[in-house]
Amino acid sequence: MIISTESPNFEEIKEYFEHFVSEFDSETYAESDEHDMHQYAFNTDYYIIGTHKAKEWCGSDTWEIIQTVVDYEKENFGEVSTPIDDPERVVNMYTYIVGEQVVYDYFEQLK
Repeated sequence: MIISTESPNFEEIKEYFEHFVSEFDSETYAESDEHDMHQYAFNTDYYIIGTHKAKEWCGSDTWEIIQTVVDYEKENFGEVSTPIDDPERVVNMYTYIVGEQVVYDYFEQLK
């Protein structure tokens, strides 16, 4: 696992997911599995929009965030497809990656 609760902005992304879940009644996602919930929360819209905002969001953790994206994509896809020179795309891929762990933890707590 490349994501831990110590990963940059983990708590913020977790709070985003908790807010996402609270915005919908439980029947909306009653039949959703972990994969579906992850897609709804982290792959249907951008987490951060705008290059400047994405750069600010990464802050001093920029290189760690980029490395997380690179490691994840190499491990899962065999190559890096996210352009690492595009802060907005890096941030949104990073939140997608962290989101996997957040959603996994959420479903584990439901069991």
